[in-house]
Amino acid sequence: MVDEKRYALYREEAKALAAIGEHVHAQVGRVTVRLPRAVAQAAVDAWERDDSDDGLRGETIEQYEVRGRAGDVALIGLVISDHGRWDDEEVVVDLDVSCAGSALLAYIEAAGPDYRPAERPERRPPVG
Repeated sequence: MVDEKRYALYREEAKALAAIGEHVHAQVGRVTVRLPRAVAQAAVDAWERDDSDDGLRGETIEQYEVRGRAGDVALIGLVISDHGRWDDEEVVVDLDVSCAGSALLAYIEAAGPDYRPAERPERRPPVG
Protein backbone atom coordinates (compact mmCIF):
# COMPACT_ATOMS: atom_id res chain seq x y z
CA MET A 1 0.00 0.00 0.00
CA VAL A 2 1.21 3.48 -0.90
CA ASP A 3 1.83 5.88 1.97
CA GLU A 4 -0.10 8.96 0.80
CA LYS A 5 1.35 11.14 3.58
CA ARG A 6 4.83 10.37 2.33
CA TYR A 7 3.86 11.30 -1.24
CA ALA A 8 2.26 14.51 -0.01
CA LEU A 9 5.62 15.36 1.54
CA TYR A 10 7.39 14.45 -1.72
CA ARG A 11 5.05 16.79 -3.63
CA GLU A 12 5.91 19.62 -1.23
CA GLU A 13 9.61 18.88 -1.69
CA ALA A 14 9.13 18.93 -5.47
CA LYS A 15 7.69 22.44 -5.05
CA ALA A 16 10.79 23.37 -3.05
CA LEU A 17 12.95 22.06 -5.90
CA ALA A 18 11.05 24.27 -8.34
CA ALA A 19 11.57 27.25 -6.01
CA ILE A 20 15.30 26.50 -5.92
CA GLY A 21 15.22 26.26 -9.71
CA GLU A 22 13.66 29.71 -9.91
CA HIS A 23 16.63 31.15 -8.03
CA VAL A 24 19.15 29.17 -10.07
CA HIS A 25 17.46 30.42 -13.25
CA ALA A 26 17.77 34.02 -12.06
CA GLN A 27 21.49 33.62 -11.33
CA VAL A 28 22.72 31.32 -14.08
CA GLY A 29 21.46 31.95 -17.58
CA ARG A 30 24.12 30.40 -19.79
CA VAL A 31 27.13 28.23 -19.37
CA THR A 32 30.04 28.10 -21.84
CA VAL A 33 30.99 24.57 -22.86
CA ARG A 34 33.51 22.97 -25.20
CA LEU A 35 32.27 19.95 -27.13
CA PRO A 36 34.21 17.57 -29.35
CA ARG A 37 33.47 18.06 -33.05
CA ALA A 38 31.76 14.65 -33.45
CA VAL A 39 29.34 15.27 -30.57
CA ALA A 40 28.60 18.81 -31.73
CA GLN A 41 28.03 17.63 -35.30
CA ALA A 42 25.63 14.93 -34.08
CA ALA A 43 23.59 17.66 -32.35
CA VAL A 44 23.59 19.82 -35.50
CA ASP A 45 22.53 16.80 -37.56
CA ALA A 46 19.65 16.19 -35.15
CA TRP A 47 18.55 19.81 -35.57
CA GLU A 48 18.73 19.64 -39.36
CA ARG A 49 16.79 16.36 -39.62
CA ASP A 50 13.19 16.78 -40.74
CA ASP A 51 11.02 14.44 -38.68
CA SER A 52 7.30 14.20 -39.21
CA ASP A 53 4.86 13.64 -36.37
CA ASP A 54 3.56 10.48 -38.06
CA GLY A 55 3.61 7.32 -35.99
CA LEU A 56 3.80 8.97 -32.57
CA ARG A 57 0.32 8.05 -31.35
CA GLY A 58 0.33 5.45 -28.64
CA GLU A 59 3.98 5.87 -27.74
CA THR A 60 5.07 4.44 -24.41
CA ILE A 61 6.43 6.58 -21.60
CA GLU A 62 9.92 5.34 -22.46
CA GLN A 63 9.45 6.31 -26.12
CA TYR A 64 8.14 9.73 -25.07
CA GLU A 65 11.19 10.28 -22.86
CA VAL A 66 13.61 9.15 -25.58
CA ARG A 67 11.94 11.48 -28.08
CA GLY A 68 12.22 14.31 -25.54
CA ARG A 69 15.94 13.66 -25.13
CA ALA A 70 16.36 13.68 -28.91
CA GLY A 71 14.54 17.01 -28.96
CA ASP A 72 16.97 18.37 -26.38
CA VAL A 73 19.88 17.29 -28.59
CA ALA A 74 18.27 19.05 -31.56
CA LEU A 75 17.85 22.27 -29.56
CA ILE A 76 21.52 22.14 -28.63
CA GLY A 77 22.24 21.61 -32.33
CA LEU A 78 20.26 24.76 -33.13
CA VAL A 79 22.33 26.78 -30.67
CA ILE A 80 25.55 25.33 -32.10
CA SER A 81 24.39 26.14 -35.65
CA ASP A 82 23.52 29.71 -34.75
CA HIS A 83 26.17 30.60 -32.17
CA GLY A 84 28.83 27.88 -31.97
CA ARG A 85 32.46 28.86 -32.52
CA TRP A 86 34.33 26.02 -34.20
CA ASP A 87 37.89 25.68 -32.96
CA ASP A 88 39.73 22.82 -34.71
CA GLU A 89 38.25 19.64 -33.27
CA GLU A 90 35.93 21.37 -30.80
CA VAL A 91 33.07 23.80 -30.73
CA VAL A 92 32.65 26.41 -28.04
CA VAL A 93 29.07 27.38 -27.36
CA ASP A 94 27.06 29.14 -24.68
CA LEU A 95 24.19 26.85 -23.69
CA ASP A 96 21.16 27.82 -21.68
CA VAL A 97 21.53 26.21 -18.27
CA SER A 98 18.41 24.11 -18.90
CA CYS A 99 19.97 22.54 -22.02
CA ALA A 100 23.24 21.94 -20.20
CA GLY A 101 21.32 20.47 -17.27
CA SER A 102 19.36 18.16 -19.53
CA ALA A 103 22.58 16.87 -21.08
CA LEU A 104 24.15 16.41 -17.65
CA LEU A 105 21.10 14.54 -16.38
CA ALA A 106 21.21 12.21 -19.40
CA TYR A 107 24.89 11.54 -18.68
CA ILE A 108 24.20 10.82 -15.01
CA GLU A 109 21.37 8.44 -15.85
CA ALA A 110 23.47 6.65 -18.49
CA ALA A 111 26.39 6.29 -16.05
CA GLY A 112 24.09 4.77 -13.45
CA PRO A 113 25.82 3.66 -10.28
CA ASP A 114 29.21 4.47 -11.84
CA TYR A 115 28.43 8.20 -11.81
CA ARG A 116 30.72 10.33 -9.68
CA PRO A 117 30.48 14.13 -9.56
CA ALA A 118 33.44 15.92 -11.10
CA GLU A 119 36.10 17.06 -8.69
CA ARG A 120 36.11 20.81 -8.25
CA PRO A 121 39.42 22.58 -7.88
CA GLU A 122 39.92 23.95 -4.42
CA ARG A 123 39.25 27.64 -4.11
CA ARG A 124 42.18 29.45 -2.68
CA PRO A 125 41.93 32.81 -1.00
CA PRO A 126 43.42 35.69 -3.02
CA VAL A 127 47.07 36.38 -2.36
CA GLY A 128 47.84 39.80 -1.01
